[in-house]
Amino acid sequence: MEREELADFLRRRRQAIRPAEVGITASPRRRTAGLRREEVALLAGMSVDYVVRLEQGRSSQPSAQLLGALSRALRLSNDEHDHLFHLAGHQPPAHGEAARRARAGLVRMLDLLGDTPALVLSDLGEILAQNRAAVLLHGDHTGFTGDRRYLVHRWFTDPAVRAGHPPEEVSRQSRQLVADLRATAGRRGGDPEVTGLVDRLQAESEDFRRLWTEHAVAVRRADRKTLLHPRVGRLELDCETLVTPDQGQLLLVLTPADGETRRRMELLRVLGTQEFAAERS
Repeated sequence: MEREELADFLRRRRQAIRPAEVGITASPRRRTAGLRREEVALLAGMSVDYVVRLEQGRSSQPSAQLLGALSRALRLSNDEHDHLFHLAGHQPPAHGEAARRARAGLVRMLDLLGDTPALVLSDLGEILAQNRAAVLLHGDHTGFTGDRRYLVHRWFTDPAVRAGHPPEEVSRQSRQLVADLRATAGRRGGDPEVTGLVDRLQAESEDFRRLWTEHAVAVRRADRKTLLHPRVGRLELDCETLVTPDQGQLLLVLTPADGETRRRMELLRVLGTQEFAAERS
């Protein structure tokens, strides 16, 4: 681990990013051209103290997961991402793991969408990146490991996930998730990642096993869903999906379907802004 080099690299990358590039509105009286340390900490999901220690060369060796979070927060290119890992004394992720990094162009689109919740997902439903509005809406879902990375696995094995939706929508959502997974399995043609996930889900969930035998196939594109948010209540959302040419990653954009949902999402944004201000004070 090259602490001084790592500290210098992180400082320079933080100072090179403008707040607007990551969806942060800068006040006219702001003196810092780049990001503040507390803003990097918020975007990366770590403590401000740890960011300070990293930039001062006083930290312990960061984990690969933490480095991935920093890479996303600082909008590093592929080369910069690998350099970060080398400086921290880690080998960069292997090719298969690197494919789980959100494409740089899609991450920039997340930033441009600002207050509109948006996510980058793999074709297996693993959330690779979220903008701040999506984190306020769903929570940070980029840190899951193992099979919990995949939404379809959490949906069929964790009752708390389905509890965030009205009971009358659970059956439809279940069928859509399974039909989309079936389409991905066909497109990937026997990929062990997909077949292994399907085998484990069939072993763990009777509901999944029953739906899988129906052999329904349907790629998820435009949709409308209802979320039961614990802070602001029922939200009706229109979901639009943009897919990369190789269909390996997709950008999901969530917009309010009615005026009441728009007002509740504005309230959620205000609550999040107040919390950020409290963290900085």
